[in-house]
Amino acid sequence: MRRAWSLLTAAALAAAGFLAAGPPAAAADADLVRNGGFEAGLDGWSCSAGSGAVVTTPAHSGSSALKATPAGQDNARCAQSVTVKPDSTYTLTAWVQGAYVYLGATGTGTTDVSTWTQTPGAWKQLTTSFRTGPSTTSVTVHTHGWYGQPAHFTDDLTLVGPDPGGPGQPQPPAAPTGLSASATSSTSVSLSWSAVPGASSYTVHRDGAAPQSATSAAASVTGLAASTTYTFRVSAVNAAGESPKSAPVSVTTTGGGGGGGGGLPAHALVGYLHASFANGSGYVRMADVPASWDVVNLAFGEPTSVTSGDIRFQLCPVAECPNVESPAEFKAAIKAKQAAGKKVLISIGGQNGQVQLATTAARDTFVSSVGRIIDEYGLDGLDIDFEGHSLSLATGDTDFRAPTTPVIVNLISAVKTLKAKYGPDFVLTMAPETFFVQLGYQFYGSGPWGGQDPRAGAYLPVIHALRDDLTLLHVQDYNSGPIMGLDNQYHSMGGADFHIAMTDMLLTGFPVAGNTARVFPPLRPEQVAIGLPATTNAGNGHTPPAEVNKALDCLTKKTSCGGYQTHGTWPALRGLMTWSINWDRFGGGEFSRNFDAYFGG
Repeated sequence: MRRAWSLLTAAALAAAGFLAAGPPAAAADADLVRNGGFEAGLDGWSCSAGSGAVVTTPAHSGSSALKATPAGQDNARCAQSVTVKPDSTYTLTAWVQGAYVYLGATGTGTTDVSTWTQTPGAWKQLTTSFRTGPSTTSVTVHTHGWYGQPAHFTDDLTLVGPDPGGPGQPQPPAAPTGLSASATSSTSVSLSWSAVPGASSYTVHRDGAAPQSATSAAASVTGLAASTTYTFRVSAVNAAGESPKSAPVSVTTTGGGGGGGGGLPAHALVGYLHASFANGSGYVRMADVPASWDVVNLAFGEPTSVTSGDIRFQLCPVAECPNVESPAEFKAAIKAKQAAGKKVLISIGGQNGQVQLATTAARDTFVSSVGRIIDEYGLDGLDIDFEGHSLSLATGDTDFRAPTTPVIVNLISAVKTLKAKYGPDFVLTMAPETFFVQLGYQFYGSGPWGGQDPRAGAYLPVIHALRDDLTLLHVQDYNSGPIMGLDNQYHSMGGADFHIAMTDMLLTGFPVAGNTARVFPPLRPEQVAIGLPATTNAGNGHTPPAEVNKALDCLTKKTSCGGYQTHGTWPALRGLMTWSINWDRFGGGEFSRNFDAYFGG
């Protein structure tokens, strides 16, 4: 229905004359698009979900053209923000090849325009025109294809009209000076520089990474690797454009790394223990948990109501678990595990434990109630296993680096408070589903136009804000639909390919919702474990041991990778997580035995 409506709308625009050429350019007019012939690659362009690439054939002129490939719910939109002059007429033109290729402009301040071609074949010229509003100083020009259509090509894209940099018009600011670094840690650095007159914002550039925007003459750069040298430059920005880059400054991060939980082995096995319920896999007493398990997550602490923030934990009732130990025996067994170097955490949430910290009162109750559980049982930390509708993003909350949704902001605040209370040895882990993390490569929240599932990518702001406190992230690579990887192909659970693609995203980083200005930085490999079900009974997407080993080989040795090419090799990948210790015992210990055999445990 949506497609039919959109195509009819495009036809109506064509009938109204938007396919007709605009007025001839005046003598003083200029082409304002940067790299409209794509001879400099994708410089100046941002393509959704990594859908764009530059090719040498076919090209309308010169030696390059844009190739953009729609996939799934992404229509391969490539866009550029262009500085314009208010109350002026502009003509937008491009040569395109393919079916249902669109050319348009938004943010005009008057009537946004779009035109399209329906038939594939030879190169066709698309042209439309618009007039800017009385206070409009920038517009976004874009081209895109259509859902389910093959790749399309675009070349020689121009926007011709009055040059905003002409006589009497604003000029780009001067390059910043005085760039310096301070407060360097193993994962972050603080930068500052002299303010530039006339600048409205600044852009921080780092070694080819995605630029980072700043609104003042200072910025904190996070997500860095320990003991690594980085080079930074800064440019100033205003409505007329961007300045040249500043002189560089090089900084070397300190050794070690963020995140608590010292004492984990180089390669750790993490499992959930059904401590508060029975589900057919059998109850396992804490004292009977095999020594293979390095981190034991107690499942689960659950809220008294969805929005109360009041978390409670109690051992499985005798009626459900006849062999359950007494609380005193349970606590003694925890101490014995810790004496053997193991970590025992309380896991909050799970499939049935919806937690929404929608108010500061719920946040504070969460902190106090979780703290009581940790203190009563002498635990090492906290695992966040928020699922279902616990986390979602409010409409308009579109930047994972600066979330505004109360349930997100309050959760971050609560965890930071607990971390501060228990100190640097506090172990913090998270077990989100792929929907809340890797899906954020394509979709984030309800999206810029609304209508998307607001839970898409909703864990990203939590992970990002807590990355310096995070011990382990083990995304659940199971009970998942197909997810697009960094190769812009969909990957399905159950084999090595899925784990390779999903883990590569965490260790490489990715533009959120395809926005190259908002890149989720990579996590350190020692912060990442792969989450899998222990048996076919434990969850959809069970992966046979041989396929698990292929995934580990690819990620840590770059062998057995199959058709997916990772963006690095990470021998320090922390290990594996499974649901669950109980199901592994039910399955004869196959999962833990395979881990021990692979890592020599």
